[in-house]
Amino acid sequence: MTTTAPRDEQLWSRCGGCSSLLYRKRLRRNLDVCPECGSHARLEAPDRVAQLTDPDSFRPLPDRAPRVDPIGFVDTLPYPHRLSAARAGTGLDEAVLCGTARIGGHPVALAVMDFRFLGGSLGCAVGELITRTAERALADELPLVLVTASGGARMQEGALSLMQMATVSQAIAGLREAGLLTVSVVTDPTYGGVAASFATNTDLVLAESGARMGFAGPRVIRQVTGGTLPEGFQTAEFLLRHGQVDMVVPRHALRGRLSALLAAARGGRRAGVPRQEPARRSPRPAGVAAPATVPGPGRDAWETVRVARHPGRPSTLDYLETAFDGFVELHGDRLGADCPAVVGGLARLDGRPVMVIGHQKGHTTAELVARNFGMASPAGHRKALRLMRLAARLGLPVVTLVDTPGADPGVGAEQQGQAAAIAENILALSVLPTPVVAVVTGEGGSGGALALAVADRVLMLEHAVYSVISPEGCAAILWPDSSAAPQAARALRLTAGDLCRLGVVDEVVPEPAPAAHADPVAAADLLRRAVTANLAGLLDVPPATLVRRRRQRFRRYGAARSTVGGPADGAESDRAPDGVAAAAQTRTEMRP
Repeated sequence: MTTTAPRDEQLWSRCGGCSSLLYRKRLRRNLDVCPECGSHARLEAPDRVAQLTDPDSFRPLPDRAPRVDPIGFVDTLPYPHRLSAARAGTGLDEAVLCGTARIGGHPVALAVMDFRFLGGSLGCAVGELITRTAERALADELPLVLVTASGGARMQEGALSLMQMATVSQAIAGLREAGLLTVSVVTDPTYGGVAASFATNTDLVLAESGARMGFAGPRVIRQVTGGTLPEGFQTAEFLLRHGQVDMVVPRHALRGRLSALLAAARGGRRAGVPRQEPARRSPRPAGVAAPATVPGPGRDAWETVRVARHPGRPSTLDYLETAFDGFVELHGDRLGADCPAVVGGLARLDGRPVMVIGHQKGHTTAELVARNFGMASPAGHRKALRLMRLAARLGLPVVTLVDTPGADPGVGAEQQGQAAAIAENILALSVLPTPVVAVVTGEGGSGGALALAVADRVLMLEHAVYSVISPEGCAAILWPDSSAAPQAARALRLTAGDLCRLGVVDEVVPEPAPAAHADPVAAADLLRRAVTANLAGLLDVPPATLVRRRRQRFRRYGAARSTVGGPADGAESDRAPDGVAAAAQTRTEMRP
């Protein structure tokens, strides 16, 4: 396949965004991004390949594009004439350039569309070439990276063009089943059948800054509806706000961001990378739970509640910056929203790739309001669910950081199915075939907390709380008024020590004195050590065994765990969850 055509280098170019006259060589050095306004010019496929891949690493697929004219289409010109003109004008055989390459040293299968070739339209040949690229990825166990630029399906090929949406999508489904990462990079413009298939049904969807994507174009929408479109409609930034893409990346950062994502996927369990031992604590043998850490009597329960809610307490994003490395945030539920109360993405923990998902509150009033005080909407729970399932496909452990007063109680959340979203998360975590470690870092409030805490190991920070209801809510229902909240807090047994004795929590993670907000860096180091050690004993456990043990763990919560003092009705202590029996002798001092 011919990969490039001679290109006349003009001395000057005019920016399509701000109309500035730009020195062509300077513009090329800036990756065809206007240095004045940041507008991203469209790139030819060979230029895109050169920018994204390691030097001299791209190898075109040996397959040439099939020449097709399935329905003998003629408008003002016969379709074959248009194909010949497109080939002559672009130097490409078709509207996509396919091959294998390396990005940041990571081998990939790569397909890059070129809008110059009949608007990057999806025809039989394009679908065939992208499908063969996906099949090459499957055969060689490579991630698949797709760079889209298209006006939609190719009308000149009729319904056969439409079928390519399904053809390519089925190839991507095969990669998902094999646990191989699929990534689409949406560039300007991406519309129609491409947007409604492989541009958005990959594991991850990145959008280049300024890219536009949608099923119908804005002109068509205005004609049909007669309405005015929102400002920035269908732009990458608009799509990010509405949960349709994982991230928006400027062109100069695309290669680095792809490299980071590929590194995380490559480090998953299915990629065959040897397990790295924790740097600071010795791992336990595979599948063996650590004995529960049961602290002695600590501060008053109500005082602990107040500490857990302290505005300076480290948040999920704080821990991601200090306890983890290389965090790459992923956005959106793919159904229309991106809940700011839940953050998640790929990171590394002592060198091992993990998926981290957590509630995000903030420290200032403005941050708290913007993040809805860490109360997840249905979109937040669905985003978390999407990331959990992606982690399972890639063989990555999941770490969740719980800090929420509860799920969003608003009318909108109810209308969007809040109860069902929480239920779906709990169900999915119950059968997720990858290790899950949950840490309650601040408030663990009701079902909103449990939606991220059905795990193989559940940890709590020393001054965190975890409860079925807030002390104020409990007091309002069972006492004359909410002023009885301190009394309710003590009755609810919501501290880390209480819950460890009950077997709800496996380990209490110490905090620097007097609490985590006094020394966030030290708190992050303690959390990192605890998560690393607890994860170590899970990494080599077969997925079926993980799921069985996790389900058994939650099956055991019932009458046998009905009192703080120990098993009820003479039940044997070996019926308690893993690690709890060792703590049974210390329970008596906590009897009411």
